[in-house]
Amino acid sequence: MEIINRLTSFKLQDLKKVDVNVIKGFGTPMVVLATLGMVVLPMAAWLLDILFAFNISLALVVLLVAVYTKRPLDFAVFPTVLLIATLLRLALNVASTRVVLLEGHNGGNAAGNVIEAFGSVVIGGNYAVGLVVFLILMIINFVVVTKGAGRIAEVSARFTLDAMPGKQMAIDADLNAGIIDQEQARERRADVTNEADFYGSMDGASKFVKGDAIAGILILFINILGGFIIGVAQHDLTFAQAAEVYTLLTIGDGLVAQIPSLLLSIAAALVVTRQNTEADMGEQVSLQMFKDPRVMIICGSILFIMGIVPGMPHLAFLSCAAVCLGAAWMRHKGDAKKAAETALQPASSSSNVSSEPKELGWDDVQPVDVIGLEVGYRLIPLVDKSQGGELLARIKGVRKKLSQDLGFLVPAVHIRDNLDLGPNQYRITLMGVTYGESEVFHDREMAINPGQVFGKIEGQATTDPAFGLEAAWVATEQREHAQTLGYTVVDSATVVATHLSQLLTNNAASLLGHEEVQNLLDMLGGSLPKLVEGLVPDTMTLSTVVKVLQNLLNEGVPIRDVRSIVQTLVEYGPKSQDPDILTAACRISLKRLIVQELIGSEAELPVITLSPDLEQILHQSMQAAGNDGAGMEPGLAEKLQVSLTEACQNQEMAGQPAILLTSGILRSSMSRFVKTAMPALRVLSYQEVPEDKQIRIVSSVGQ
Repeated sequence: MEIINRLTSFKLQDLKKVDVNVIKGFGTPMVVLATLGMVVLPMAAWLLDILFAFNISLALVVLLVAVYTKRPLDFAVFPTVLLIATLLRLALNVASTRVVLLEGHNGGNAAGNVIEAFGSVVIGGNYAVGLVVFLILMIINFVVVTKGAGRIAEVSARFTLDAMPGKQMAIDADLNAGIIDQEQARERRADVTNEADFYGSMDGASKFVKGDAIAGILILFINILGGFIIGVAQHDLTFAQAAEVYTLLTIGDGLVAQIPSLLLSIAAALVVTRQNTEADMGEQVSLQMFKDPRVMIICGSILFIMGIVPGMPHLAFLSCAAVCLGAAWMRHKGDAKKAAETALQPASSSSNVSSEPKELGWDDVQPVDVIGLEVGYRLIPLVDKSQGGELLARIKGVRKKLSQDLGFLVPAVHIRDNLDLGPNQYRITLMGVTYGESEVFHDREMAINPGQVFGKIEGQATTDPAFGLEAAWVATEQREHAQTLGYTVVDSATVVATHLSQLLTNNAASLLGHEEVQNLLDMLGGSLPKLVEGLVPDTMTLSTVVKVLQNLLNEGVPIRDVRSIVQTLVEYGPKSQDPDILTAACRISLKRLIVQELIGSEAELPVITLSPDLEQILHQSMQAAGNDGAGMEPGLAEKLQVSLTEACQNQEMAGQPAILLTSGILRSSMSRFVKTAMPALRVLSYQEVPEDKQIRIVSSVGQ
């Protein structure tokens, strides 16, 4: 009873609650299923009339949509529509063939009024004329429209696929240069992918149209032959009667099918021949064909001369001449009006600006670029893709390499020209502060002296901005000669990219902020949620995590192994919130990575040590100075710096890394002490040496 009550209480208003999305999407499947039904099931003549009218209407709609679509990609569903329309037309051919062959002996309208109308009215009831008209339509469709459209679609698909890598690189270059943002880059990448898919689909869809045209010819002759046999053998018609009845019906049926086929072929040709720009086709034709009034003047003059020749149809030619000359006059008048309006526009716009100044807003306050590259006007070819500039690609490679090595996404480099710089100068800024600048020549190459060369090269003497090595700017023709002398020769784009890479590596800590650290934690949380969820803010603040990671980067330790770092912070966070103590703990957990960065897979670790007496003195000095090294006696600091510099140079000459091994108490202070004067010297504590590495003392400072 409860179920019956619920059913009886159901009201019509409840139907409105049904989700409309459930009903959507039934159109295309129903058309496909109906197409299959037409192939199998017999159909009444009146139903064929409705379907033929629907087929012609569908072809007209598709043609008009192709004409008024602004871009080919705006009609991306066209290949699918073309396939469905082709299947519908072929199914109608099968259904109409069945009706024509079964009922054709009963009269002209036995197969439907549409077929009769096309067989009697369109071709005047003459099946010979109808056959000629049908064959002409087939030739136009198959040889002219379909073949040309198929070739254009094939070439467009090939060129589009070949151009995909270049377009993707151009999008990445614009993104790196700050011309577009991430959302715009994503949209442009989607457009490139959709364009390739569309032209690839159009290449295949053109084969549907071609096959349909061939099928139309075969169906025509098969129906005529079958009609002769059925009319003569089964219905006792004479040969002339069978030829007249079945040929007229077959040609009418073929014309009903071929007119929509021709319309769809024209639509396909219009789509593939359109430029992939957002503009109306009629506007493009009028602007590009009738832009110059001289064309219409010459054409009108020739038509006028032909019109006044005796024996020529004067009305036709003179009328066309008048239309061309009138169109040229209208075009000239419109161009003159636009020129006058353009001449008046600057004065009116300047008066409006002066009378109504724009109110300032927060949009006028531009944020500082995290990484900036400013170039002089002669270096613009380096960053201009149209002039063959390679700097954008090099900077992208630098960002990718540093992001992989350091363990976080390096921000984009915003490139702009600066007229305050010299013509060949460039400047690298971090947070708006200049960190490096130099001078390069985009039409020359830099020959760098790596330390041992076998001759002197002629050129403009300079210094490598990244590493301070002696170098010279030489002509491109001298590259091979300089390389034979032992010089390292690089182009100007490589010089700028290497300088940028060196500065970003040395100042990686300043590139890492709260947003980047939060993204790192979010990425780690995707795979290890339990590890991350207890860190911030339960164990420590995000600022503390940022400070620890910045300390590691300051000391040359990459943060690729975020898992080990977070595990250490979770373990030691409840014991201490001091970033220096947490940094030391993270270094110990990353000791294998640190040592691998220094010596690779070597079993021995060559180190420089401090004498026990010197370590004792430094302990006392550091404790008195609050562990920042500022309390070290100046004379002792100078002697220590000289001794460490000498030991470091000896290691570099031997081709080995310079590593200072000291106690854990001194490690942080000594690392800050040597960072500026000896950036190549790395400081390790005893706790940071892996158990499987053997220590080899190469020198001891203080003895």
